[in-house]
Amino acid sequence: MLATAGALPAGPGWSYEFKWDGVRVLALFAGGPPDLFARSGAVVTAAYPEIAELRLPEGTLVDGEMVVLDAAGRPSFTALAERMHVRERHRAARLAVTLPVTYMIFDLLFHDGRDCTGLPYQARRAKLEQLGLAGSSWMVPPSFGDGPATADAARENSLEGVVAKRDSSVYLPGSRSPDWVKVKFDRTGDYVIGGWRAGVRKLGGLLVGVPTPAGLAFRGRVGGGIGAVAEKELLAALEPLARRESPFAPGAVPREDSRGAHWVRPELVVEVRYGNRTPDGRLRFPRYLRLRYDKSPEECAEEDDDGR
Repeated sequence: MLATAGALPAGPGWSYEFKWDGVRVLALFAGGPPDLFARSGAVVTAAYPEIAELRLPEGTLVDGEMVVLDAAGRPSFTALAERMHVRERHRAARLAVTLPVTYMIFDLLFHDGRDCTGLPYQARRAKLEQLGLAGSSWMVPPSFGDGPATADAARENSLEGVVAKRDSSVYLPGSRSPDWVKVKFDRTGDYVIGGWRAGVRKLGGLLVGVPTPAGLAFRGRVGGGIGAVAEKELLAALEPLARRESPFAPGAVPREDSRGAHWVRPELVVEVRYGNRTPDGRLRFPRYLRLRYDKSPEECAEEDDDGR
Protein backbone atom coordinates (compact mmCIF):
# COMPACT_ATOMS: atom_id res chain seq x y z
CA MET A 1 0.00 0.00 0.00
CA LEU A 2 1.34 3.40 -0.99
CA ALA A 3 0.63 6.91 0.27
CA THR A 4 -0.50 9.97 -1.68
CA ALA A 5 1.26 13.30 -1.26
CA GLY A 6 -0.66 16.09 0.42
CA ALA A 7 -1.09 18.46 3.31
CA LEU A 8 -1.14 17.14 6.87
CA PRO A 9 -4.70 15.91 7.60
CA ALA A 10 -6.39 17.46 10.60
CA GLY A 11 -9.21 16.36 12.86
CA PRO A 12 -10.08 13.10 14.58
CA GLY A 13 -9.58 9.66 13.06
CA TRP A 14 -5.94 9.99 12.01
CA SER A 15 -2.66 8.60 13.33
CA TYR A 16 0.78 9.95 12.46
CA GLU A 17 4.15 8.25 11.93
CA PHE A 18 7.56 9.61 11.03
CA LYS A 19 8.56 9.23 7.38
CA TRP A 20 11.80 7.28 7.19
CA ASP A 21 14.33 7.93 4.42
CA GLY A 22 14.99 4.32 3.44
CA VAL A 23 13.63 1.58 1.19
CA ARG A 24 10.45 -0.41 1.60
CA VAL A 25 10.93 -4.06 2.60
CA LEU A 26 8.38 -6.78 3.37
CA ALA A 27 9.38 -9.72 5.57
CA LEU A 28 7.69 -13.11 5.14
CA PHE A 29 8.06 -15.78 7.81
CA ALA A 30 7.71 -19.41 6.74
CA GLY A 31 9.61 -21.03 9.61
CA GLY A 32 13.15 -19.88 10.35
CA PRO A 33 14.72 -16.65 9.10
CA PRO A 34 12.43 -14.31 7.13
CA ASP A 35 12.46 -13.90 3.37
CA LEU A 36 12.82 -10.21 2.51
CA PHE A 37 11.25 -8.58 -0.53
CA ALA A 38 11.65 -5.14 -2.10
CA ARG A 39 8.65 -3.17 -3.26
CA SER A 40 9.28 -4.47 -6.79
CA GLY A 41 8.96 -8.05 -5.56
CA ALA A 42 12.70 -8.73 -5.85
CA VAL A 43 14.18 -10.95 -3.14
CA VAL A 44 16.64 -8.89 -1.04
CA THR A 45 17.25 -11.30 1.85
CA ALA A 46 21.00 -11.53 1.21
CA ALA A 47 21.42 -7.75 1.52
CA TYR A 48 20.39 -7.58 5.17
CA PRO A 49 21.86 -10.48 7.20
CA GLU A 50 21.11 -8.62 10.47
CA ILE A 51 17.41 -9.44 10.02
CA ALA A 52 18.03 -13.21 9.89
CA GLU A 53 17.68 -13.40 13.69
CA LEU A 54 14.15 -11.97 13.67
CA ARG A 55 11.55 -14.65 14.36
CA LEU A 56 7.76 -14.53 14.05
CA PRO A 57 5.14 -17.29 13.68
CA GLU A 58 4.97 -19.10 10.36
CA GLY A 59 2.53 -17.41 8.02
CA THR A 60 3.35 -13.87 9.20
CA LEU A 61 4.02 -10.97 6.81
CA VAL A 62 5.12 -7.52 7.98
CA ASP A 63 5.74 -4.28 6.12
CA GLY A 64 8.36 -1.67 6.93
CA GLU A 65 11.26 0.53 5.92
CA MET A 66 14.91 -0.49 5.94
CA VAL A 67 17.16 2.38 7.07
CA VAL A 68 20.74 3.06 8.08
CA LEU A 69 20.95 5.47 11.00
CA ASP A 70 23.81 7.93 11.28
CA ALA A 71 25.67 8.86 14.47
CA ALA A 72 22.85 11.25 15.42
CA GLY A 73 20.21 8.55 14.95
CA ARG A 74 18.87 9.99 11.69
CA PRO A 75 18.30 7.92 8.54
CA SER A 76 21.00 8.30 5.88
CA PHE A 77 19.99 7.18 2.41
CA THR A 78 23.55 7.74 1.21
CA ALA A 79 24.78 5.12 3.68
CA LEU A 80 21.89 2.79 2.85
CA ALA A 81 22.79 2.98 -0.85
CA GLU A 82 25.96 1.03 -0.05
CA ARG A 83 23.83 -1.79 1.39
CA MET A 84 20.71 -2.11 -0.68
CA HIS A 85 22.20 -3.62 -3.85
CA VAL A 86 24.66 -6.03 -2.23
CA ARG A 87 23.85 -9.70 -2.85
CA GLU A 88 27.25 -11.26 -2.11
CA ARG A 89 26.96 -12.85 1.33
CA HIS A 90 30.43 -12.12 2.69
CA ARG A 91 30.36 -8.47 1.61
CA ALA A 92 26.89 -8.02 3.10
CA ALA A 93 28.15 -9.48 6.38
CA ARG A 94 31.07 -7.02 6.47
CA LEU A 95 28.79 -4.07 5.73
CA ALA A 96 26.39 -5.22 8.44
CA VAL A 97 29.17 -4.44 10.92
CA THR A 98 30.21 -1.03 9.53
CA LEU A 99 26.80 0.18 8.24
CA PRO A 100 24.15 -1.72 10.18
CA VAL A 101 20.53 -1.40 9.12
CA THR A 102 17.45 -0.99 11.28
CA TYR A 103 14.16 -2.46 10.06
CA MET A 104 11.34 -0.04 10.95
CA ILE A 105 8.30 -2.36 11.00
CA PHE A 106 5.10 -0.34 10.68
CA ASP A 107 2.36 -2.74 9.54
CA LEU A 108 1.13 -6.30 10.01
CA LEU A 109 -0.44 -7.92 6.93
CA PHE A 110 -0.66 -11.58 8.01
CA HIS A 111 -0.14 -13.12 11.43
CA ASP A 112 0.16 -16.83 12.09
CA GLY A 113 -1.57 -17.53 8.77
CA ARG A 114 -4.46 -15.11 9.39
CA ASP A 115 -5.08 -12.28 6.94
CA CYS A 116 -4.99 -8.92 8.71
CA THR A 117 -5.25 -6.64 5.67
CA GLY A 118 -9.00 -6.21 6.10
CA LEU A 119 -8.64 -4.95 9.66
CA PRO A 120 -8.59 -1.18 10.29
CA TYR A 121 -5.20 0.43 10.80
CA GLN A 122 -5.70 0.85 14.53
CA ALA A 123 -6.43 -2.88 14.97
CA ARG A 124 -3.41 -3.90 12.86
CA ARG A 125 -1.25 -1.48 14.79
CA ALA A 126 -2.39 -2.89 18.14
CA LYS A 127 -1.63 -6.45 17.01
CA LEU A 128 1.78 -5.35 15.74
CA GLU A 129 2.70 -3.70 19.03
CA GLN A 130 1.66 -6.83 20.93
CA LEU A 131 4.36 -8.83 19.09
CA GLY A 132 7.10 -7.16 21.14
CA LEU A 133 9.36 -6.49 18.17
CA ALA A 134 12.32 -4.76 19.79
CA GLY A 135 15.76 -5.96 18.74
CA SER A 136 19.19 -4.65 17.90
CA SER A 137 18.29 -4.42 14.20
CA TRP A 138 14.50 -3.99 14.18
CA MET A 139 11.79 -2.06 15.95
CA VAL A 140 8.21 -0.83 15.69
CA PRO A 141 8.56 2.97 15.36
CA PRO A 142 6.10 5.11 17.30
CA SER A 143 2.68 6.25 16.15
CA PHE A 144 1.11 9.46 17.47
CA GLY A 145 -2.30 11.08 17.67
CA ASP A 146 -1.21 14.72 17.33
CA GLY A 147 -0.32 15.61 13.74
CA PRO A 148 1.22 19.08 14.18
CA ALA A 149 3.29 17.90 17.16
CA THR A 150 4.53 14.91 15.13
CA ALA A 151 5.51 17.21 12.25
CA ASP A 152 7.33 19.55 14.66
CA ALA A 153 9.22 16.61 16.18
CA ALA A 154 10.15 15.34 12.72
CA ARG A 155 11.51 18.74 11.74
CA GLU A 156 13.45 19.10 14.98
CA ASN A 157 15.10 15.74 14.32
CA SER A 158 15.78 16.51 10.63
CA LEU A 159 13.54 13.68 9.43
CA GLU A 160 12.09 13.53 5.93
CA GLY A 161 8.47 14.14 6.88
CA VAL A 162 5.33 12.52 8.29
CA VAL A 163 2.90 9.84 7.10
CA ALA A 164 -0.70 10.24 8.26
CA LYS A 165 -2.89 7.12 8.28
CA ARG A 166 -6.65 7.05 8.65
CA ASP A 167 -7.47 4.98 11.73
CA SER A 168 -10.23 3.09 9.93
CA SER A 169 -8.23 2.33 6.78
CA VAL A 170 -7.74 -1.25 5.61
CA TYR A 171 -4.47 -2.29 3.91
CA LEU A 172 -4.83 -2.19 0.11
CA PRO A 173 -1.85 -4.05 -1.45
CA GLY A 174 -0.47 -2.35 -4.54
CA SER A 175 -2.76 0.67 -4.24
CA ARG A 176 -1.91 4.33 -3.69
CA SER A 177 -4.62 5.40 -1.30
CA PRO A 178 -5.74 8.79 0.10
CA ASP A 179 -6.16 6.97 3.42
CA TRP A 180 -2.38 7.27 3.75
CA VAL A 181 -0.97 10.78 3.23
CA LYS A 182 2.75 11.51 3.02
CA VAL A 183 3.88 14.99 4.00
CA LYS A 184 7.39 15.80 2.80
CA PHE A 185 9.06 18.89 4.19
CA ASP A 186 11.01 19.42 0.95
CA ARG A 187 9.37 19.52 -2.46
CA THR A 188 10.83 16.57 -4.31
CA GLY A 189 9.89 14.41 -7.28
CA ASP A 190 11.02 11.26 -9.06
CA TYR A 191 12.00 11.68 -12.70
CA VAL A 192 13.35 9.47 -15.47
CA ILE A 193 16.78 10.20 -16.88
CA GLY A 194 16.64 10.45 -20.67
CA GLY A 195 20.10 11.84 -21.28
CA TRP A 196 23.00 13.86 -19.93
CA ARG A 197 25.30 16.65 -20.99
CA ALA A 198 28.90 17.49 -20.26
CA GLY A 199 29.86 20.65 -18.41
CA VAL A 200 32.91 21.78 -16.49
CA ARG A 201 33.16 18.12 -15.49
CA LYS A 202 32.32 15.14 -17.68
CA LEU A 203 28.75 15.09 -16.36
CA GLY A 204 27.38 18.61 -16.21
CA GLY A 205 23.66 17.89 -16.00
CA LEU A 206 20.95 15.29 -16.32
CA LEU A 207 18.06 15.63 -18.77
CA VAL A 208 14.97 14.35 -17.00
CA GLY A 209 11.30 13.80 -17.75
CA VAL A 210 8.16 11.85 -17.01
CA PRO A 211 6.72 9.03 -19.15
CA THR A 212 3.99 9.72 -21.69
CA PRO A 213 2.71 7.55 -24.57
CA ALA A 214 4.75 9.69 -27.00
CA GLY A 215 7.98 9.49 -25.00
CA LEU A 216 9.35 11.38 -22.03
CA ALA A 217 7.88 14.81 -21.33
CA PHE A 218 10.84 17.10 -20.67
CA ARG A 219 11.10 18.52 -17.15
CA GLY A 220 14.46 20.18 -17.35
CA ARG A 221 18.18 19.89 -16.82
CA VAL A 222 19.46 18.95 -13.36
CA GLY A 223 23.04 19.92 -12.59
CA GLY A 224 23.03 21.10 -8.99
CA GLY A 225 23.91 18.67 -6.25
CA ILE A 226 26.04 16.36 -8.40
CA GLY A 227 29.34 16.02 -6.56
CA ALA A 228 32.31 13.90 -7.53
CA VAL A 229 31.00 10.73 -5.87
CA ALA A 230 27.52 11.13 -7.39
CA GLU A 231 29.03 11.86 -10.81
CA LYS A 232 31.01 8.62 -10.72
CA GLU A 233 27.93 6.61 -9.70
CA LEU A 234 25.75 8.25 -12.34
CA LEU A 235 28.21 7.75 -15.19
CA ALA A 236 28.71 4.10 -14.25
CA ALA A 237 24.95 3.59 -14.41
CA LEU A 238 24.26 5.72 -17.50
CA GLU A 239 27.06 4.82 -19.91
CA PRO A 240 25.84 1.22 -20.47
CA LEU A 241 22.40 2.62 -21.36
CA ALA A 242 23.65 4.77 -24.28
CA ARG A 243 21.41 5.03 -27.35
CA ARG A 244 21.50 7.15 -30.50
CA GLU A 245 17.95 8.51 -30.45
CA SER A 246 16.34 10.76 -27.88
CA PRO A 247 13.80 9.01 -25.61
CA PHE A 248 11.92 12.29 -25.17
CA ALA A 249 8.72 13.11 -27.05
CA PRO A 250 9.35 14.79 -30.42
CA GLY A 251 10.22 18.44 -29.96
CA ALA A 252 10.09 18.19 -26.16
CA VAL A 253 13.72 19.12 -25.49
CA PRO A 254 14.72 22.68 -26.48
CA ARG A 255 17.68 22.99 -28.83
CA GLU A 256 19.87 24.61 -26.19
CA ASP A 257 19.35 21.61 -23.89
CA SER A 258 19.68 18.89 -26.53
CA ARG A 259 22.88 20.26 -28.06
CA GLY A 260 25.68 17.79 -27.32
CA ALA A 261 23.42 15.51 -25.31
CA HIS A 262 24.24 11.87 -24.64
CA TRP A 263 20.92 9.98 -24.87
CA VAL A 264 20.21 6.92 -22.76
CA ARG A 265 17.52 4.30 -22.49
CA PRO A 266 14.90 5.68 -20.07
CA GLU A 267 15.40 3.08 -17.33
CA LEU A 268 16.86 5.00 -14.38
CA VAL A 269 14.88 7.08 -11.91
CA VAL A 270 16.36 10.01 -10.02
CA GLU A 271 14.97 11.97 -7.07
CA VAL A 272 15.17 15.73 -7.48
CA ARG A 273 14.59 18.59 -5.03
CA TYR A 274 13.19 21.71 -6.67
CA GLY A 275 11.56 25.05 -5.93
CA ASN A 276 8.42 24.78 -8.05
CA ARG A 277 7.44 24.14 -11.66
CA THR A 278 6.97 26.65 -14.46
CA PRO A 279 3.67 26.72 -16.39
CA ASP A 280 5.23 24.47 -19.07
CA GLY A 281 6.32 21.90 -16.47
CA ARG A 282 10.00 22.76 -16.13
CA LEU A 283 11.57 22.31 -12.69
CA ARG A 284 12.87 25.51 -11.12
CA PHE A 285 16.11 25.38 -9.09
CA PRO A 286 16.44 21.58 -9.37
CA ARG A 287 19.07 19.74 -7.35
CA TYR A 288 20.04 16.10 -7.63
CA LEU A 289 19.35 14.02 -4.52
CA ARG A 290 19.89 10.37 -5.41
CA LEU A 291 19.29 7.54 -7.83
CA ARG A 292 16.11 5.59 -7.02
CA TYR A 293 16.94 1.99 -7.90
CA ASP A 294 13.86 0.97 -5.92
CA LYS A 295 11.51 2.73 -8.37
CA SER A 296 10.63 1.96 -11.96
CA PRO A 297 10.04 4.63 -14.65
CA GLU A 298 6.37 3.68 -14.73
CA GLU A 299 6.02 4.81 -11.12
CA CYS A 300 7.04 8.38 -11.92
CA ALA A 301 3.50 9.74 -11.90
CA GLU A 302 3.81 13.47 -11.39
CA GLU A 303 1.89 15.10 -8.56
CA ASP A 304 0.69 18.70 -8.40
CA ASP A 305 2.98 21.05 -6.50
CA ASP A 306 0.24 21.57 -3.92
CA GLY A 307 0.32 17.82 -3.20
CA ARG A 308 -2.87 16.78 -5.02
